[in-house]
Amino acid sequence: MLSEQEILEKTDQELVKLTLKHKEYYTFLMQRYEHKLRRYILRISGGRAEDTEDVMQEVFIKVYKNLNDFDTNLKFSSWIYRIAHNETITFLRKINRRPTTYNFEIDAVRVRSMKEDLDLDKDFDQKQLAGDISKIIGGMDVKYKQVLLLRYMEDKDYKEISDILKRPPGTVATLLRQAKERFKKEILKNSRLR
Repeated sequence: MLSEQEILEKTDQELVKLTLKHKEYYTFLMQRYEHKLRRYILRISGGRAEDTEDVMQEVFIKVYKNLNDFDTNLKFSSWIYRIAHNETITFLRKINRRPTTYNFEIDAVRVRSMKEDLDLDKDFDQKQLAGDISKIIGGMDVKYKQVLLLRYMEDKDYKEISDILKRPPGTVATLLRQAKERFKKEILKNSRLR
């Protein structure tokens, strides 16, 4: 067995190959994605911790069962996020609840990134903007919410978002552009109301 340091230095694809040969390495894949997936599931599901744990368990079981089918030419992160996305939507359908957005916290780096990308006035208060981002994204149509969460909260590029949502890259680009326009309109409206 490799040392923990050697395992940490492995890419996802290398770790998948190791796991296919030696199942005990699967734990390291789970650890690598546990926090990220939990956060993502919370954001798209509505934020109940016990529900998130149920979904996480299903995700990791499904990943383990289907690891042989993973195409190593693709990004592992896109593949596992796609499974997490599908399992979350399936779970919400089972309990007859529509996806919502958890009232999530946003770190200063992500707020600054959105502020710059949306070309927002520099006078926007950082803390107020963070609260507005969460509220506005939470109230958006699911198709816009998903692309904004993946792009800005999960730092996924267009190709990864396309892989996760199983939508053509052009559609992702259009959805993201429309979502940003709607978001900017709402953020400006909120700032005028203060």
